[in-house]
Amino acid sequence: MADEVRLIDEEGQQLGTMPTSKAQQIAEERGLDLVLVSGGAKPGVCKLMDYGKYKFDAIKKDKELKRNQKLVEIKEIQLSMTISDHDIAYRVVNAKKFLADGNKVKVTLRMRGRQQAYTKTCIDVVKNFVSLLEEAGTTDKEPEVNGKNIIVVVNPKK
Repeated sequence: MADEVRLIDEEGQQLGTMPTSKAQQIAEERGLDLVLVSGGAKPGVCKLMDYGKYKFDAIKKDKELKRNQKLVEIKEIQLSMTISDHDIAYRVVNAKKFLADGNKVKVTLRMRGRQQAYTKTCIDVVKNFVSLLEEAGTTDKEPEVNGKNIIVVVNPKK
C-alpha cells in the first residue's frame, strides 16, 4: 500500500490526505475496516467501512437482480415444404403462444432430397408462415438458406 492515502469516512466525508498508519489507526478506533477504493490514484483513496456488511449487501443485491431477470428462450417451430393448412394453423397457434410469453420463435424448414431444387417455393412457405404471425411478432431479416435448412427468427412485439 502507498505511504499516503486520501481517507473517506463511512458517511462519505473526506478526512484529507494522511499517512497510511494514521488511517489504519482511525479505522481501528472506529471499529471499521480500511478498504483501498482506488489504488491507481495519487495518493490512493481509502474508505472506512464494515467490509463484511458491504460484501453481504453486494451478494444480496446480485441475488435480487438475478431473481428479477427474465430469460428469453428460443422456441423452434419446424415446417416442411408439403405441410398442410391445418398443420400450419396449429403451429401458428403455438408460435403465437410462445411470442405472447416473451420468447423468440425460430422457424425452420428442412428441405429433403429433391426439395432442395425448389428453394424459392420453400422460402415462400416460410414467408407465408411468418406473415400469419405479424400481429404477434416481427422479424429482423428475411429467411436465409443455410445448407438444407431455411431459417428465420421471429421476435415478440413489445
